Amino acid sequence: MQLQFSPSMRSITISSNNGFIDLMKIKVAACHISYRTLFHTILILAFLLPFVFILTAVVTLEGVNKCSSFDCLGRRLGPRLLGRVDDSTRLVRDFYKILNEVKTGEIPPGLKLPNSFDQMVSDMKNNQYDSKTFAFMLKGMMEKFEKEIRESKFAELMNKHFAASSVPKGINCLSLRLTDEYSSNAHARKQLPRPELLPMLSDNSYRHFILSTDNILAASVVVASTVQSSQKPENIVFHVITDKKTYAGMHSWFALNPPSPAIVEVKGIHQFDWLTRENVPVLEAIESQNGIRNYYHGNHIMGANLTDTTPRKFASKLQARSPKYISLLNHIRIYIPELFPNLDKVVFLDDDVVVQHDLSPLWEIDMNGKVNGAVETCKGEDEWVMSKHFRNYFNFSHPIIAKHLDPDECAWAYGMNVFDLQTWRMTNIRETYHSWLKENLRSNMTMWKLGTLPPALIAFRGHVHPIDPSWHMLGLGYQYKTDVENVKMAAVIHYNGQSKPWLEIGFENLRPFWNKYVNYSNDFVRNCHIMES
Repeated sequence: MQLQFSPSMRSITISSNNGFIDLMKIKVAACHISYRTLFHTILILAFLLPFVFILTAVVTLEGVNKCSSFDCLGRRLGPRLLGRVDDSTRLVRDFYKILNEVKTGEIPPGLKLPNSFDQMVSDMKNNQYDSKTFAFMLKGMMEKFEKEIRESKFAELMNKHFAASSVPKGINCLSLRLTDEYSSNAHARKQLPRPELLPMLSDNSYRHFILSTDNILAASVVVASTVQSSQKPENIVFHVITDKKTYAGMHSWFALNPPSPAIVEVKGIHQFDWLTRENVPVLEAIESQNGIRNYYHGNHIMGANLTDTTPRKFASKLQARSPKYISLLNHIRIYIPELFPNLDKVVFLDDDVVVQHDLSPLWEIDMNGKVNGAVETCKGEDEWVMSKHFRNYFNFSHPIIAKHLDPDECAWAYGMNVFDLQTWRMTNIRETYHSWLKENLRSNMTMWKLGTLPPALIAFRGHVHPIDPSWHMLGLGYQYKTDVENVKMAAVIHYNGQSKPWLEIGFENLRPFWNKYVNYSNDFVRNCHIMES
């Protein structure tokens, strides 16, 4: 860059180094400018020249831009310097204002809501709605879809409840065919166990398991998985308790499919002389009150205000109304010391469990004078299963509950329990269970809703010995996201919840752990079309 002064000193020319382009030419009035002023002017120009050069380069590089550098720069900086807002920003701000107005407003009664996004766009084009009408339309569509989704969720929960409460066709077929076999086949009626093994039924050197169920297929899985997982299956004795209608079929199954070398005894409730109405008040209470039967077998939607509840709360109410809760088979565990007077220590198993590891170490646990060895369910993060306290099971607005129980007390799991029957017989656990059950019946089921666990939580207070959680993993009937690796490591997995593995609503990723122990090659299983899915 060069500066050239004219001979008369009346003009200054600023040109590029090659001399071909004059960038700027300044005329100086001789009589009105001093050298000092000229010097300052040259300094200012020298400072501005690099910026001029950069802007020129940008103009050259932009080429195809729709606006020049100065124009674009003006458009971007002008409104900000002048305190003005871009049109798009103003429109968004105005729309937010309209949305806030519509949020608390009522949808115009004559406004016709579209059924889809395409229809909404079409209506907007045809009717030229203003922004406020458009906002009301959005609000109406959202409320409409939310209502439909909510109703669908409640319908899904009801259908799931009915599916969980019903007996699958294949399992019903299995029971009927085995019952028929009992009447026509002498082998299906043979004594269980064989006469020479009868003394083992009360021999405390054996590992005694108790299972109470009317589901033959489920019972077969519990027994098979326990025997196959044991290091010494010859030391196992199973006491299977069932109801009168299922007794013949259950006996047939284990007579024709003995889980050797383990020993199996099948007994019906009707075969226990001790189980009379005088000894078991729950029988008389359930049979004498129509209100109780209606509570468990009635219409669960009628009279229910679904607008004031959530799907999760509704699911809990349905779970509490499972018909199994008025079955004596579900209450039978509270009478084990009287039903098996010669046994000292037993492990009780629900029919929806699978045993994956040897359970004989359970007999070696020092119970520290306690009756019930159980996994506590209050120390996990899972809100469905392993974070349960008394508040989750009892109605603490009831004065009797509030007076006697602590809402923060830890709950524990039914389904795999070690019972010290010798210690149990020295307690009043059964009497406590009965008294609280009667009190709840008198209170019209307002003290608790969920089956047999709540009265057991009260009856066993002070008699529970916590065992390691690895012995008993729960929740496989609630959560399809259960960690499969954790399932593999657990000694007993429990499909508590509605999604049983033998139902179509069972979780596909968790069903194989149960299917593994189903004898699909059995003729009765195949003929009833119980197929591995």
